[in-house]
Amino acid sequence: MGRFLARRLAATLPVLLVVAVLVFLMLRLTPGDPAAVLAGDAASTEQIARIRAGLGLDRSLPEQFAIWVGRMLSGDLGQSFYYKMPVTELIGQRIEPTVSLAVLTISIAVLIAVPLGVLAAWRFGGALDRSLMAFSVLGFSIPVFVLAYLLIWLVSLKLGWLPVQGYKRFGDGVLPWLQHLLLPSITLSVIYIALIARVTRASVLETLGEDYIRTARAKGLAEKRVLIRHALANAAVPIVTVIGIGVALLIGGVVVTESVYAIPGLGRLTVDAVLARDFPTIQGVILLFSFAYVLVNLLVDVSYVFLDPRIRY
Repeated sequence: MGRFLARRLAATLPVLLVVAVLVFLMLRLTPGDPAAVLAGDAASTEQIARIRAGLGLDRSLPEQFAIWVGRMLSGDLGQSFYYKMPVTELIGQRIEPTVSLAVLTISIAVLIAVPLGVLAAWRFGGALDRSLMAFSVLGFSIPVFVLAYLLIWLVSLKLGWLPVQGYKRFGDGVLPWLQHLLLPSITLSVIYIALIARVTRASVLETLGEDYIRTARAKGLAEKRVLIRHALANAAVPIVTVIGIGVALLIGGVVVTESVYAIPGLGRLTVDAVLARDFPTIQGVILLFSFAYVLVNLLVDVSYVFLDPRIRY
C-alpha cells in the first residue's frame, strides 16, 4: 500500500505539469490582452505597453512559463493582475465557500441517492423504481442554472424560506451558514442524486441476483440485513467510483452555482478572473481544482482495499 501511494502521488506531478502547460498556452493564445483590460478603453498604446511590461507580458512565452513554474515550485502562484494581491492569499480567502458548498452537496446527494437506489433495486419494476428512473432523466436534462432560478423564484421569492443570494461564513454561526448554502447545495445536488441513484440501483440489482443473496434469505436473515450487509456492501465499489467521478462534474457545477447565488468562492473567482484576463489567478485556481480531482481519485482507489478484500495493491 505504501508503494502504491508513493507511485500515485509521484504520478500527480506530470499530470499537474501537463495541466499547467495547457492552461498557460490556452490563456496566452486566446484573444484578449490583460493590459488593455486593466488600462481601460481610454488608454493610449504607450500606456498599455507600460502595463504589459510591468506585468511581464512583453517577454517571450517560454520565459514567462519558466518564471511562473519557478515561482510555483516555491509555493508562489504569482500576483493577481486584477486584485493586486498574491494568488495564494486570494485563494485562501475564497476556498471556504467552495469547500462548504461541495461537501454539503455531496453529503446531500449520497444520503438521498444511495437509499433511493437500494430501494429501487429492491422494488425493481415497481412504482418507486419507475419514479427514480423518471427523476434521473429529469435530473440529467435540466441545466443547473435553470433549476437554480426556478428554486430561487419558488423557495426564496414566493415562499420566503431561504435567502436569495450571498454567503455567511461558518464562524458566523452554523444556522446562517446552512441557510445560505442549503438552496445552492440542493440545486447542485440534483444531478448527483440522479447519477448516484442510478448506479446504486444497477449495482445492487446485479448483486441481488447472486447465489449468496439467495443463501442469506434462505437462512432467514431479515430483508434489511440482506440489503445492507450483503447487497449494498458488495455493490459499494462502483458506487464509490461514481461518487469520485462526480467530483469532476462538481467543479463545473460550482462555477455556475456560485455565479447564480453570488457566493464568493473559487467558482465565482474563476469567472471574474476570466472576464478580467487575470492569468495568474486563472492558472492558480485551475491547478488547485486539478490537484483536488487527482487527490479524490487517489482516495477512491485506496477505498477499494477496504470495500473489497480481494483487491490488493
